[in-house]
Amino acid sequence: MSTRADTPAGYVFAGAGATGTDDPRARQHQWLAAAYDPLTTRRLAATGAGPGWRCLDVGAGGGSVSRWLAARVAPSGGVVATDLDPGHVGTAANLVVQRHDVVTDPLPEAAFDLVHARLVLRHLPRRAAVLGKLARALRPGGWLQIDEFDTGYGPCLLAPGPAARRRYEEFRAAVATVMRAAGAEPGYGAQVAEEMRAAGLTGIDVHAEVTVWHAGSPGLRLLLHTSHHLHERLAAAGLTGEHLADVRRVMTDPGFRAVSPVMYSVHGRRAS
Repeated sequence: MSTRADTPAGYVFAGAGATGTDDPRARQHQWLAAAYDPLTTRRLAATGAGPGWRCLDVGAGGGSVSRWLAARVAPSGGVVATDLDPGHVGTAANLVVQRHDVVTDPLPEAAFDLVHARLVLRHLPRRAAVLGKLARALRPGGWLQIDEFDTGYGPCLLAPGPAARRRYEEFRAAVATVMRAAGAEPGYGAQVAEEMRAAGLTGIDVHAEVTVWHAGSPGLRLLLHTSHHLHERLAAAGLTGEHLADVRRVMTDPGFRAVSPVMYSVHGRRAS
């Protein structure tokens, strides 16, 4: 996902150079995939997605889920991967990549057996309307899967000392402040099931997953990357360079332990 025109300050993770290993978005996609693709693909597999299915992956980002789906539905199925900045999605034989604004651009109705979006709708002030649009894009009996965090990051369990714990907790709070200032809702994951029901979907199934992070955990590496990627916004929220350097040392300490945010993976189906 990329810059959003309908948010007060634009998509919070926008702003990077050319595609490549030095691109902050590429790093973000790398750690996001490492942390959450196992859950996302396990849940997608549970829908029964297979050969012949037509799928839509919204806000495809680095494309790891889109390419996984493309392999899953081959040879007779296909995947459409959309993003405002689709240059990181990659290629596959039955994968179509499109630049698309899910808020303002139309989607075909009753066109897909499966629609997926991960950590996309939380950035959109009109998220309920977008979810309704995604539901209408489903064929009768089709599946919608939305993967979203609940609220902020979980508590620190072990830190080098009380000051280190405070640094981490202040950092968590600043990230949430930056997200909300950009029009995002950090707690959207807990709202998805109700919004799916309001959109007329049935058979709603909610899976919640939480882990304990250590210094090598992909989710914590993603958060560490966020401290660099959003450093200007975090500074505007009151974190000094010294504070950010401190919290990076905390998060890379071998003894550090913290609870991840809850990731909700929610399924709903369009009535047959």
